[in-house]
Amino acid sequence: MTRQNAGGVGVSPIKHGVLLSAIIALIVSVSVAIYVGVAADHGSAAGQSTPTRQGAQRGPAAPASTGIWVGAWSASPVGAEFGTEVRGMAGSSVRNVVHTSVGGTSARITLSNLYGQSALTITHASIAVSSSAGTPAAVADTMRRLTFGGNATVVVPPGQQVLSDAVRVVIPADADILVTTYSPTPSGPVTFHPHARQISFIAQGDATEDATGTAYTGRTGVWRYLTALDVLSHESNGTVVVFGDSLTDGITSTENANRRWTDALSRRLRTAVAAGEDVPRYSVVNQGISGNQILASGSGRPADNQAGVGRFQRDVLSRTNVKVVVIALGVNDILRNPNLADPDRILDGMRALVRQAHARGLKVVGATLMPFQGHRGYTDDRENVRQQINAEIRAGRVFDAVADFDEALRDPYNPRKFRPDYDSGDHLHPSDKGYERMAEAFDLEALKGAAPAKL
Repeated sequence: MTRQNAGGVGVSPIKHGVLLSAIIALIVSVSVAIYVGVAADHGSAAGQSTPTRQGAQRGPAAPASTGIWVGAWSASPVGAEFGTEVRGMAGSSVRNVVHTSVGGTSARITLSNLYGQSALTITHASIAVSSSAGTPAAVADTMRRLTFGGNATVVVPPGQQVLSDAVRVVIPADADILVTTYSPTPSGPVTFHPHARQISFIAQGDATEDATGTAYTGRTGVWRYLTALDVLSHESNGTVVVFGDSLTDGITSTENANRRWTDALSRRLRTAVAAGEDVPRYSVVNQGISGNQILASGSGRPADNQAGVGRFQRDVLSRTNVKVVVIALGVNDILRNPNLADPDRILDGMRALVRQAHARGLKVVGATLMPFQGHRGYTDDRENVRQQINAEIRAGRVFDAVADFDEALRDPYNPRKFRPDYDSGDHLHPSDKGYERMAEAFDLEALKGAAPAKL
């Protein structure tokens, strides 16, 4: 149900384009100045924040493998975690559990202190393969100490991030990975991603290399500090970045089950490759933020839940070896606007994202906006805005190709709402079956090719 479009970006209405372009340029420039991202094109680590080096302890092994660096997992930094303003996670080991879309023979991670107001000191970090789903226990012989510039300790300044050294470890596809950090000193607030739909773990003291997991008595539904896991892979030639809101974040999917639509898409793509189908060998990473909008950010400096036009460089273009971008944003711009949203401004924002991607030679697949009748924010006027936006998307005047999620999930007897079995119950977010249907409706052929030669 994904359709290819012959053209690239459509022409936006003049009355909105000039003003919006100026606003977007300002947002992007401020965002880049605030946040020094990892420039990971083609696996390069150039442009990462330079950590403060302390000590001389080195990792267990330097990678000697060959392959291509791709994203195996990622999550966008969303904001400052409430209650961590003073101490952060001082004196605790944070064991994040993340799920891979592709395997590899070496790994590296990105840690973020974007929302920190003081330096984040990590004195011990590790990576390991989980022994089973839903547990902090590791497969013992996969436990590896991570280093940063050859040192076990790294200091990440406020507003910045750091890329670890690569470490040799076999990372399976479709597996849970444990990434653990220990910080002995106060460094708040914590940069985090809420609504992880995945339980991670906390231990008191430095239990970074505890493979048994017995010290990890604390549980949490958020990811802290960790924003990316890359692998050196023979299974993948590049990364698909899915850029979206809670519908991509998978907020209503079953916890600990990896039932987001991006998880289902990743499994479907691997199955197709294994069957010998002529589809790209890509990993899939998820850059969804619940509540995210194309045009409006949250409060704070830097802004929490940053607008799509501002975070695109950080969360898409700075991911490792990106080949294709999938954009599934816009519903919150309709629902969260206190007035009636202007469809032209939302479409201009979408086209601004496409221009950023095209400037990097990246193809963009865009999703139609799914129905929400029955949700408390529904009105007939808002429905009309949604229909106007979808008409432009389907006409090929916004994206290079279209994933028609609206058509795939709507009720054939009332296209303003979800089909009942695809509805999680809140009339806005899909059920597990609905997320699976989104992945099924996505045409894998749409991942082929690059941006149009003529922009």
